[in-house]
Amino acid sequence: MIISRIPGIRSGSRIVLCEKFNNESEFTSLSEQAVEKICAAEHKKAVAMQLFGDETKNWNMSDIVSRAEKDAALMKSRGIRWTSIVEKSYPPLLREIYDPPAVLFYRGTLPPPETPAAAIIGTRRPCPAANRWAYTTARELSQAGIVVVSGMALGIDAMAHRGCVDAASAAGFYDFSSEGGTESSGAPAAAPTVAVLGSSVDEVYPATNRCLARRIVETGGVLLSEYPPGTPPAKWRYPARNRIISGLCLCSIVVEAGEKSGALITAGFALEQNRDLYVAGGATAVGANAAGAGVFGATAVGANAAGAGVFDANANDASAAGVGVFGAGAQKLAGEGAKIVRNSRDILAELAS
Repeated sequence: MIISRIPGIRSGSRIVLCEKFNNESEFTSLSEQAVEKICAAEHKKAVAMQLFGDETKNWNMSDIVSRAEKDAALMKSRGIRWTSIVEKSYPPLLREIYDPPAVLFYRGTLPPPETPAAAIIGTRRPCPAANRWAYTTARELSQAGIVVVSGMALGIDAMAHRGCVDAASAAGFYDFSSEGGTESSGAPAAAPTVAVLGSSVDEVYPATNRCLARRIVETGGVLLSEYPPGTPPAKWRYPARNRIISGLCLCSIVVEAGEKSGALITAGFALEQNRDLYVAGGATAVGANAAGAGVFGATAVGANAAGAGVFDANANDASAAGVGVFGAGAQKLAGEGAKIVRNSRDILAELAS
């Protein structure tokens, strides 16, 4: 907790401090200069303050301890817990990435380390068919015991979380907080969902998703963040959050993405982390047009005329594969080699292979 409040240091430096000090009193007995030297030495820097922003030169340990004590009281009142990278409860896949967060704050129940997880991500302004794909696929993955991870944003993220929440509400959910795990009802258990925030877990954004956040926790899921209590959302925090979304998962599925969608950042992290990357697809363009709806909800011409960006009729790679994909960004990923998955069955088959 105290280490998470030291301003201006890199995640790697926080990890070094977590690993080096076993208890709070041992760490708080250090001077500010001693902490800076440890960080600088670990990063082979000649000047310790290179790891700190200019505005952090005057920080002092007593202020940090006081802030951490206030955090602890706030966390207790709001049902927030935390884990560090040295704890067994820390997600093992996340520990493997290049820049894992040293500390995670969460509200709800962390899934067991062995539970498989898949990220479902996409634009904040999806077409209706992409919304439906995200909701249905997330619900079916949850029913199959796969934890679905997303970013709690509007659009695709929210639909994926809702699919899991509804699966858990209808079928009962696997209560990971009980020793050994118990089903919340006599029905087959559904896996909960993980929402990774670009703010602290007590500052859910957007506000319209606060009810959804409450339902996630109530159905056995978890709100997760690397930011301590009281941290508001900020634009720069979302790309940092995206590395956690992909880092928690065996694979990431981009449902719909424009050319500048933030989901493409998550896709890039997934590839850097050596995780599988897929894009959502469905019926052939011809089949969708003939049906007048199909998986895309409209013909290609009608959707494009409406500005919905359902799929690109000139998408050579996707068309050759016999499917269409949602959005120019997703099409680009497919053209670069990301495999197209049509439904939850395809995803489950890939996870089993």
